[in-house]
Amino acid sequence: MPKNTTLVVLAFFSIYVIWGSTYMLNKVAVGELPPFFLASIRFTSAGLLIFIISKAMGKSLAITGKQFINAFIVGFLFLSFGNGVIVWALKYVDSGFAALEISAQPLVVLFLMRMLQGKPIKLMSIVGVALGILGIILLVSQQQIIAKEGTVLGMIMIFACMLSWAYGSLFVGKADLPKNFFVNTGYQMFTGGITLAIASLLFGEKWIAPNQWSASVQWSMVLLIGFGSIVAFTSFNYLLKTVSPDKVATSTYVNPIIALFLGWFILDEKITTQSIIAAAVLLTGVYFITTTRTTLTLPRFSGKVKQEKLDK
Repeated sequence: MPKNTTLVVLAFFSIYVIWGSTYMLNKVAVGELPPFFLASIRFTSAGLLIFIISKAMGKSLAITGKQFINAFIVGFLFLSFGNGVIVWALKYVDSGFAALEISAQPLVVLFLMRMLQGKPIKLMSIVGVALGILGIILLVSQQQIIAKEGTVLGMIMIFACMLSWAYGSLFVGKADLPKNFFVNTGYQMFTGGITLAIASLLFGEKWIAPNQWSASVQWSMVLLIGFGSIVAFTSFNYLLKTVSPDKVATSTYVNPIIALFLGWFILDEKITTQSIIAAAVLLTGVYFITTTRTTLTLPRFSGKVKQEKLDK
């Protein structure tokens, strides 16, 4: 069990609830701002703020060359591609729909753990995978949704982002990264933000000064930077080094619920009966996967390998 249970609980609350709200906030912001520009401003600003706060707290920002390269790789997998492309997809896909699709993340993590680490898939997990696939089919087979221009491409790119996040989750477990979770997050945010800025320039996006943003976009960006990036992503990095990757992926239970509600309540997004059924089936599948008793081998910061029996 983790030594600091209270910190783990607070970290899980951050990735459950705060991240659930980021779908709605990104949807608001991408209505006015180009997607890669938006994501770049968010992560570069968050990274710089983390560096400033870290120095004020007397923490060293010094890292080795290997740690910087690993932070860059993680920043690309999680943020540049894994998040930047999702923001792009939100131009064509409802925020609640995107969150539901991403709720299949534990399935992807499970498959990658099997293929890359040789972890056996238990019987209950197989049932969960079957239910998860059925839920995804129900979700993406709604003609009134996929008939919208760009929706199918958006769904495909979101799945690609899920692969990037899943591989990143496994990579973090064994990578040599800064031991301080806050500093680690700062380097990932800053490098990911710079990569997104380059992508924005390459795609010819128009950069818009903050004083030209509407009030709703300005508030969305403040919340995305302060809570969605600094607080939640630091919590995410902390949990990946404290508990197993598939347990961290249980945030997908709560994220789609929060996203669906906020999308409906604030953005007037439609929630179809089939989407509700798909969500129930999909999340039931995720439950079977993440509650299966399994043995995982996870490297820690010390470099030692620890065997953990997990009752999720």
